[in-house]
Amino acid sequence: MYLDAAEHFVRAPQWTWYILFYFFFAGLAGGSYVLATLLRLVGGPRDEPAARLGFYVSLPATLICPILLTADLGTSWTRFWHMLVDVTPGDTGLNFKYWSPMSVGVWALLFFGFFVAVSALDTWLRDRGRPGGILGATVGRAFNIVGAIFGLFIASYTGVLLSVSNQPVWSDTWALGGLFLASGLSGAAAAITLLVRYRPDAAFSLERLRVADAYFSILELALLVAFFVTVAVAGTAGRILPWLPLWIIALIGIGASMMGIRQPTRVHASGQSAAIAPVATEATVVSILVLIAVLAMRAAVIFSAQ
Repeated sequence: MYLDAAEHFVRAPQWTWYILFYFFFAGLAGGSYVLATLLRLVGGPRDEPAARLGFYVSLPATLICPILLTADLGTSWTRFWHMLVDVTPGDTGLNFKYWSPMSVGVWALLFFGFFVAVSALDTWLRDRGRPGGILGATVGRAFNIVGAIFGLFIASYTGVLLSVSNQPVWSDTWALGGLFLASGLSGAAAAITLLVRYRPDAAFSLERLRVADAYFSILELALLVAFFVTVAVAGTAGRILPWLPLWIIALIGIGASMMGIRQPTRVHASGQSAAIAPVATEATVVSILVLIAVLAMRAAVIFSAQ
């Protein structure tokens, strides 16, 4: 008890709900870009429509992140700008602090936003009859790979940011970075699945998305168990118990997603499901549960240390 009190000496950050949704959309943005890149690189030509959905999803999810981050700071846009540019008289220039996880995260978000914007424009042009987009096939794939690396970082760094803090619960576990990454990938697969109904030619990838979501959820469950164990060993499990309803919601979403492994979707050569209506309904329900679970898990983690 005394050791815990000595270790956790930093005042809680008192984050608001804005930061929760910032963490939520950061996970979706990074995860969607990564999944879109995988579908394009590993999948066949008929997975391209679903890949394009992923690139589209990552754009608004990325754009909303700096808005939410600035709102949580409770000040004007100049505060966010000052995180990028030092305006101190006599010491102006780029404000990059490699030793600060927050500074690294803001700059990574900026660079990732560039890849997201270019990929979204490239996708939009491909959808309008320009097969190579603005990047072409070879350059486009290389561009997507680099963007996906940034996407992996964006989807996971929020968890790492919490782990390197000196707050109880957050600093008592090593699992948050991986947990947020697995959760972000699962949420991204669910978001793309939800949008398949608005793009029938992407139905061919529905089974792959559901199976991918299931495996991401298995990884998420394993890391969630590791999170509970490490926090319990550190003696701070009492802080997460008041958020038990949120943990239950998260587990329900994980369980619903894991059913995708044993209930595959049958797809005809035309790219349409053998029973598209019931499958679409089931996929919609599961995807909504997964997205709610992603939000609930982040809320439980964030507010348990405050």
